[in-house]
Amino acid sequence: MFRVFSLLIGYFIGCISMGFIVGKITKTDLRKKGSGNLGTTNALRVLGFRAGLATFVGDILKGVIAFFICRWLFPDNNLFAGIYGGVGAVLGHDFPFYLQFKGGKGIAATIGLVISLIFVFSPILGLVTFGVGILGVVFTHYISVGSMVFSICIPLSALFLGMPTEGVALFTALAILAIWRHKENVKRLISGTENKFTLRKSV
Repeated sequence: MFRVFSLLIGYFIGCISMGFIVGKITKTDLRKKGSGNLGTTNALRVLGFRAGLATFVGDILKGVIAFFICRWLFPDNNLFAGIYGGVGAVLGHDFPFYLQFKGGKGIAATIGLVISLIFVFSPILGLVTFGVGILGVVFTHYISVGSMVFSICIPLSALFLGMPTEGVALFTALAILAIWRHKENVKRLISGTENKFTLRKSV
């Protein structure tokens, strides 16, 4: 039962869309600008560095807060309660009920979940997954590529580090969801029309 409650708690925390809030503050509806996505990348490209950073940090915090609230509420199953809370935050971020279930792609909230696991499971998980994700962006200049390889690396790292099968399965599901949410990016990567990331576009 703690799994269901953790998912629900995480979902409602995840529904707090920072892209939507930042858009309201700047009087810009990100759903109608750029890629139409409420995540960090679109906020960065449409509204600039500060708006992108605010969106990024806020969405990361959703994963962290959901993890530790659920961990605190269910101390007997604290690791998996936290993971389910983090997974719920990703789902809420991707599919906020009050925005017709159209949100972001879940990467920042997933980063928040991984940051939380650094403190309660293994710092190596963060070192490997963040390192691979950053290298993906550095070498390709595509945020989408870095995001996808980061997501794929999480279940692989969790498996290697000895996380129970349930945790690996949850991270595998998140990786599949992340790739599916990036399906339009994949199409653009294949066609050669995907936007490359440069700092000049975000300042």
